[in-house]
Amino acid sequence: MTQDENQEGKSGFQPVDGMRMIAIAGQVGCVTLLSVFGAVFLGLFLDRILGTRPLILIVLVLASAPVALFLTYYIVTRATRQMTTKAGTKAEEISDKQRGDQ
Repeated sequence: MTQDENQEGKSGFQPVDGMRMIAIAGQVGCVTLLSVFGAVFLGLFLDRILGTRPLILIVLVLASAPVALFLTYYIVTRATRQMTTKAGTKAEEISDKQRGDQ
C-alpha cells in the first residue's frame, strides 16, 4: 500500500478541508463587507436625492445585517453540502477499492 492510498483511507480533518474553510470564511467576509458598503453608499445616494439626510442610510445599514446573516447561512450550507457530497463519493470509492483488493 502506497502512502497516497494510506492517506486516502484516513478519515478526519485533511489539509484540503482547512483550505476550503479559509475560502468559505473569505467569501463570508466579502459578502458581509459588500452588503454593508452597498447599504452605506445607496443610503447616502438616496438621502442626497430625497433630502432625508440620515434616515434612509440608517434604515439600509440596519437592514443589511439580516441580509448578511442570511447570505452567510446560504454560503455555509451550500459549502457544507458540497463537502459532504464529495466526502461521501470519496468514501464510496475507497470502499470499492478495498473490496476489489480482497
